[in-house]
Amino acid sequence: MKNAIFFLLFLFCFWQANSQNYLQEANACFDKGEYECAKNNYTLFAESDSTQDVSLQIQKTQRCLDLLALADRTFKNQAYAEARGNYKALLDENPKDPQAKRKYYICRALYNRFKTNALSAQGSSVYFVDYTETNANLKLEMVAVLGGTFTMGCTAEQGANCNDDETSRQITLKNFYIGRYTITQAQWREIMGDNPSNFTGDNLPVEQVSWKDVQKFLRKLNTITGRRYRLPTEAEWEFASKGGIYSEQCRYSGSNNSDDVAWYEGNSDNKPHPVGSKNPNELGIYDMSGNVYEWCQDKYGAYSPFQKNDPSGSPSGAYRVYRGGGWGYDAGRCRVSARNGCTADYSDDIVGFRIALSQ
Repeated sequence: MKNAIFFLLFLFCFWQANSQNYLQEANACFDKGEYECAKNNYTLFAESDSTQDVSLQIQKTQRCLDLLALADRTFKNQAYAEARGNYKALLDENPKDPQAKRKYYICRALYNRFKTNALSAQGSSVYFVDYTETNANLKLEMVAVLGGTFTMGCTAEQGANCNDDETSRQITLKNFYIGRYTITQAQWREIMGDNPSNFTGDNLPVEQVSWKDVQKFLRKLNTITGRRYRLPTEAEWEFASKGGIYSEQCRYSGSNNSDDVAWYEGNSDNKPHPVGSKNPNELGIYDMSGNVYEWCQDKYGAYSPFQKNDPSGSPSGAYRVYRGGGWGYDAGRCRVSARNGCTADYSDDIVGFRIALSQ
C-alpha cells in the first residue's frame, strides 16, 4: 500500500515538474521573441495542467506571431515607415523582444535614408546619399547628414543632468558625412601598419590613440584616398548623435534607454565591444553613445555665443574635445550633450574616433 502511495506521489510530482517546465520554457521563449516555441509550450502546459488558464498568453503569443509576420513582410518590401509601425506594435505587446527592438531602430534609420534619397529623386538641389570608401580595402561606411538648425547643448530630454559646460545655443550646419561606425582596429592597421589597442580584435574600435595620433592617421588616409577626411567638429558630432533633422529628441544617441544603444559600465563587462553591436540612432549611426569616447576636431572650451553657423569650437585652450561616453563609465557620460576634454597627446583604452567629410 505504501509503495502504491509513494508511486502516485512520484507521478504527481513528476507531472507537476514537467508541467512547470513547459510554462517556464514558454515564458523564456516569449521574452526572447521566439513565438512559435512559446506558443507550443503554452499549449503543452494547457494540456498538462488544467488548474491554470494560459489562454490569454496563447492569444497574446499568436498576436505577436501575426505582427512579426506582417512587420517582416513590410520590411522585405522596403515599406520602412509601415514596417517601423508594425515592429513598434510588436514591442507594445512584448517590450523585451530583442530582434523586434533592433529591427525597429533599423527601420527608423532606413526610412530616414529613404526620405533623403526620395528628395534627391524629385529633383531637389540637395543630392546627398550614403557611400562606402573602398580604397585600400578599407570599406569605410559614411552616412550623409543633411544640414539644419538644432539646439546644441542641454535640452529638455537631458533632465537635470546637464553640466555647466553644456550651455544651450542654436546652431546651423551645412551637409556633411560622418562614419557609420567608429574606426576599427582592422581599418587602423590597414593605414598605419600597427595596432596600439589594449583590447585586440579586428572589429573592435581602435583605442589608445591620442588626438595627435589620429591626425597622422588622417594624413595617411587622405593620401591613399585622395579625399579630405577629418575629425567631426563638436557641433557636427552632436548633431549627428542627436539624429540630425530626424531627431526624436532622445537622451542617448537613438534612445532614452541607455541599454538599447550604448555599452557602458552597467552592461559592458569592463571591455569594449564590436562596433555596431547595439542599435543605431535615427540616421543609422552606431555607438555614438558608449563603447569608446570619440575625439572631435575642436579645442575644448566654453561655447561661443558668436559662432552660430558651422562653429569650429574654442579658439584657444590646451585640451581637445572627446564625446560620447565609454564602456568603463556610467550612462550619464553617454548622453548626447555630455562633454569631455583632454590634452592632444592623451590616450586611453576607452578613447577612439570616427571620421567626417565635408560635402
